[in-house]
Amino acid sequence: MIATKKPEIFMPEKKKLALIIHSGTIDKLLCAFTLGSTAAAMDMEVHLYFTFWGLNMLKKGAMEKAGLPATHKQHEEMLKTKLKEMNYPTPYEMLKRMKASGNVKIYACSPTMEMFGVTKETLIPEVDQIAGAAAFLDLAADADISLLI
Repeated sequence: MIATKKPEIFMPEKKKLALIIHSGTIDKLLCAFTLGSTAAAMDMEVHLYFTFWGLNMLKKGAMEKAGLPATHKQHEEMLKTKLKEMNYPTPYEMLKRMKASGNVKIYACSPTMEMFGVTKETLIPEVDQIAGAAAFLDLAADADISLLI
């Protein structure tokens, strides 16, 4: 007798990366966005939660002004020049490319928004959701990789 049942195809779940971005310096943004864009290119589900000074980077025009922390300020111009020479995308361009992949969700921390007086209208359009810590932790609970940057 010939088997007519189709074989089951194993479809593994997408891996998930959850990043909490609490710093608003260019080095931390580049680190977070390099990891995020690499994960998105690997077809991972990527969740970026911006809180405290990281949240400020979601305000319109803020990423373009991101610099290095005071302890490394003397290297800021050298870094920005080198990035430009390498045709490295700006942090905001990296974020837009990540979003275009369809694998990336961006969250703004609601308590930090209230603390810093940030409104939804002042945020970049790429923000998917305003969420508190509990909502993000619930989402990140089953992440394969979780990092605080």
